[in-house]
Amino acid sequence: MPATALPSSGDPLGPANGPKTCDASGMAEIHRYFRAGFGEGRALVEGVAESDAAHADVVGDHLSMLSVGLHGHHEGEDILLWGALEQRAPSCAAHVARMKEQHALMLVHLNELDAALPAWRASGRSTDAAAVLAALDGITAALAAHLPDEEANIVPVMEVTLTPKEVDALADHGRKATPKGKTFEQLGAILAAQPDGGAEWQRSHLPAPVRLIWRLIGKPKYLANRAALVGRR
Repeated sequence: MPATALPSSGDPLGPANGPKTCDASGMAEIHRYFRAGFGEGRALVEGVAESDAAHADVVGDHLSMLSVGLHGHHEGEDILLWGALEQRAPSCAAHVARMKEQHALMLVHLNELDAALPAWRASGRSTDAAAVLAALDGITAALAAHLPDEEANIVPVMEVTLTPKEVDALADHGRKATPKGKTFEQLGAILAAQPDGGAEWQRSHLPAPVRLIWRLIGKPKYLANRAALVGRR
């Protein structure tokens, strides 16, 4: 694919700067999931009673699912996206370099969370929760800087640079990061994070038989997990 002409400043593209070659709106959809999930993380941790290891394990398992998902999402971009943009949209290089720096910072906080979770899940003690909370604060701050930047300055370039097959490969890479047994929990969280509660997302992404499975089997499992996460709050 020939390189797409971009502004020499590397500023984000507008709708009139080139023909649209793909739909990358899925980036904002999955970003809503990470914003919502990590955004409530502190409240979920603080809602665990002192030494309630059973509840801490449920919340910790949920946070681990989010961490694995964000690791996978960023890994997909690192492997499949940045090189393509650097090659085809050279004036976007400054944006890509900033994305890489933001990913590196996010990785530090995610690794801190991954390291802190086992002790807290086993004990439920506030002394062990402190490291979990510190990591979550780092992640939420990093997301607040990274996600709007990516949506404003990377997604518009993707939509005039990548093919639908390449965008699908990014989404597939993220889906493969879903931990075993967590499909319904993750799907429910993705749906809940959408502005309309996920109705349009279901119509766009799930065939009718899968929507039926979700309604009959998946949604009850998701709601049961939500009740366990919130506990007695």
